[in-house]
Amino acid sequence: MVGEMTNGGRIRQSFPGARDLTSTEGSEYGPVEFTREDVDALLHERIKYKSKYNYKERCENTMDYVKRLRLCIRWFQELELDYAFEQEKLKNAMELNEKHCADLEVSLKEKEVELNLVIHELRKNFSSVQVQLAKEQAEKLAATGSLEKEKEARLAVEKLQAALTEELGKTQGDLQTANQRIQAVNDMYKLLQEYNSSLQLYNSKIQGDLDEAHETIKRGEKERTGIVENIGNLKGQFKALQDQLAASKVSQEDIMKQKDELVNEIVSLKVEIQQVKDDRDRHLTEVKNLQAEATKQNDFKGTINELESKCSSQNKELQELQDQLAASERKLQVADLSTFEKMNEFEEQKESIMELKARLEKAELKLIEGEQLRKKLHNTIQELKGNIRVFCRVRPLLSGENSSEEAKTISYPTSLEALGRGIDLMQNGQKHCFTFDKVFVPNASQEDIFVEISQLVQSALDGYKVCIFAYGQTGSGKTYTMMGRPGNPEEKGLIPRCLEQIFQTRQSLRSQGWKYELQVSMLEIYNETIRDLLSTNKEAVRADNGVSPQKYAIKHDASGNTHVVELTVVDVRSSREVSFLLDHAARNRQVSGKTAMNEQSSRSHFVFTLRITGFNESTEQQVQGVLNLIDLAGSERLSKSGSTGDRLKETQAINKSLSSLGDVIFALAKKEDHVPFRNSKLTYLLQPCLGGDSKTLMFVNITPEPSSTGESLCSLRFAARVNACEIGTAHRQVNNRPLDNRLSLG
Repeated sequence: MVGEMTNGGRIRQSFPGARDLTSTEGSEYGPVEFTREDVDALLHERIKYKSKYNYKERCENTMDYVKRLRLCIRWFQELELDYAFEQEKLKNAMELNEKHCADLEVSLKEKEVELNLVIHELRKNFSSVQVQLAKEQAEKLAATGSLEKEKEARLAVEKLQAALTEELGKTQGDLQTANQRIQAVNDMYKLLQEYNSSLQLYNSKIQGDLDEAHETIKRGEKERTGIVENIGNLKGQFKALQDQLAASKVSQEDIMKQKDELVNEIVSLKVEIQQVKDDRDRHLTEVKNLQAEATKQNDFKGTINELESKCSSQNKELQELQDQLAASERKLQVADLSTFEKMNEFEEQKESIMELKARLEKAELKLIEGEQLRKKLHNTIQELKGNIRVFCRVRPLLSGENSSEEAKTISYPTSLEALGRGIDLMQNGQKHCFTFDKVFVPNASQEDIFVEISQLVQSALDGYKVCIFAYGQTGSGKTYTMMGRPGNPEEKGLIPRCLEQIFQTRQSLRSQGWKYELQVSMLEIYNETIRDLLSTNKEAVRADNGVSPQKYAIKHDASGNTHVVELTVVDVRSSREVSFLLDHAARNRQVSGKTAMNEQSSRSHFVFTLRITGFNESTEQQVQGVLNLIDLAGSERLSKSGSTGDRLKETQAINKSLSSLGDVIFALAKKEDHVPFRNSKLTYLLQPCLGGDSKTLMFVNITPEPSSTGESLCSLRFAARVNACEIGTAHRQVNNRPLDNRLSLG
């Protein structure tokens, strides 16, 4: 093999050693190798002559030089042929690898089709098993009816025994059915685990194919709903078994009472028999005495005959009493045997119920784990997609509002795909369907709401920017959702609950070396003017017409953070301090009096900002998180609110800023190059939350009152557009730079 050339251009030798270029030996018999130095020396060689007039010598030297040049050229040609041969080999190897990859892709697709067919067959088998179970239940009900007819013709004791036997058989059948259903639940849970694990693998390998992953999660939700329904049925059956067990206990008590009565009756019969025996012995003695005297006195024959007849009748009564005593003893033995059997059956039934209860608890635990895994995967997909998450909350009907069934305009679909996530609105006979990340029905508590967002709040402590804002018409419950009802701990809103969680987590993370500093600011945007709600200057807080003389400018820095210049920032160390600041801000916030749509309404956009700075002494890592909690002013139609004067100006300013927010959302949804953030103070302040570097969640609050159907439909349509916006993936803020004293909104 000849030499090969490296990237540096050097010609490497295949065999060690280099030939002397001044010799032509081997040019005809063996290969000659060249290095770069040999080639350069050959090209730059100058022929030396002893005498310039010796032409013979000059010709010989020239011929020798030409031969060496030919050897060099031939060597280059052989080297080129070897390169071509190696290139052809590499090309063939590459084609073989490509063909192998194509074969692997085809086999993977075939396996995927086979798995889909297996899943389809399993679902068909499950449905057929359900049909068969329904038939067996129908047959069981028919058999129960026939047994009830037979029971009417039996005696009281036989009726009771037959009822207990039938109830025991039914309980055993129910236990067997429950075991089968629990097995089905376990199988469904295994399928759910397989789907979830395959979904995780699919996410890690093909992160771009998010739509297909979303469909897989929907299938998991369907199966989860099926498991929930099965567990509900099992709970009902378990309750029925408990009722039957209680009835069995009552029947057992009745049998024990009857047994005691029979024992008492047998004792009394034995006493009577003993008395009859004593009377018979006495009468026999009298008869013997009379017979002895009869031989002497024939006048007493009539008396003797009477005594003999009386004695025979007493013997008959004694025989009857002995027969009754034997029958009672037989009944007592049967009752004892039946009681013993019932006690054994009762113990077995009790053990079966305990086992069923344990398996039911395990199934519920698996269901909870599956639901937690589903939520985690769903949140991961939402973060990868970069969408704004949207939760919908429907407030309860208030006193005085139309609560009849005919007037209801809001319903909730029960299909597997939309359960807990869908809401339907009826207007003028037309049904409008919407699907969000979560839908809360009117009876949902404040605790239920907070549980769904607690992980999002935790992200702020981890160094992310988090924004949660409430949107909706006037009177739909936005302020109640965010602030809650003062003085009632069970009805605390999201802001107090978020702060409690942050301070609790801050305390628990101290053992891991984390120290956190928290800063709070609160402002409102009233009539397109920023007002500092924590300012101690009352004139600056509430001037004429609600306009503050202090100018608060919104500034964006190069890092994407937003600052409000001259805004009051307060360092806080406990949730009690924040509660005091919230009360102070609530007193300073602009609130109007009664309108045609609401008794008392917030007339400004309220922005609560908590800036979190964490430092770990062991790792020297520093995180910066921001939590923005925003209560937007309620939208309303002038024709319905009846606002005039200052209320009219407030309504116009609110509707204008919300309209600007809609323009921003519309531009983000269409992915336009220009997004009009500067059209209002609200959108300019929310730019970091809507611009792609924040985890953002919107609550859309609606009212079920029929007269507000139009406003509710507008709010739901706006929320659907928000949910479709892709703003990008949030990034964790980790650095070691010192922070300034200004508060950032993200």
